[in-house]
Amino acid sequence: MTTNLAQQLREGTTKSHSMAENVSFVKSFLGGVVDKKSYRQLVASLFFIYVAIEEEIEKNKDHVAVNFIYFPELFRKKSLINDLTYYYGLDWENQIKPSLATQVYVDRIHNIGANQPELLIAHAYTRYIGDLSGGQILKKIAKNAMQLQNNLGTAFYDFDSIPDEMAFKKIYRDSLNNIPLSDLQINQIISEANIAFNLNMKIFQELNSNLIKIMLMLLLSSMNNLRKRFSINKA
Repeated sequence: MTTNLAQQLREGTTKSHSMAENVSFVKSFLGGVVDKKSYRQLVASLFFIYVAIEEEIEKNKDHVAVNFIYFPELFRKKSLINDLTYYYGLDWENQIKPSLATQVYVDRIHNIGANQPELLIAHAYTRYIGDLSGGQILKKIAKNAMQLQNNLGTAFYDFDSIPDEMAFKKIYRDSLNNIPLSDLQINQIISEANIAFNLNMKIFQELNSNLIKIMLMLLLSSMNNLRKRFSINKA
């Protein structure tokens, strides 16, 4: 018997999805304003998040519920390593660490993986389906905004093992709808999906704060240069 979980997740996270899209960093990104330093920090955060999600899905792949969302072709770790190498160089591992918001997100994933694995469904749905649905649009924005050549720095958006994204999303939705879950578990998964959106928002807000700091530093630097010029002219 189908649970219609896919539709319930979509409808149950509509408000959270809208709120996430209205965070300043996301609005700037969608508007084509992308700061390369902030973007590479986002890539680093995503790396830690996806490593956690994929580790827990792998550990729990034989779980009665998690087995239905075990699709290794969705895994993003390798593509994120490609992007991190592009943005940070070969020693990228020594240059990145999880931000405060990222660590909270990662800890949440490991906690539910150990104690309530079926809630991993919420995190997989929130991240992977979002990436698959809007990935090519975001890739185009990133390439144009940061003037990236070829596919350098945008491997994250490429699902090479999924030739037909529309067909795959149908398979994924059907799989979600066939997971044997109680009404209580469904409600808990929808609640967790909203938490996942909130955790993503915290990361976007953190990045926006960093972007504002960078802009202030540039403004102060410009003002100092102007003062120096005026001092030289007066002399």
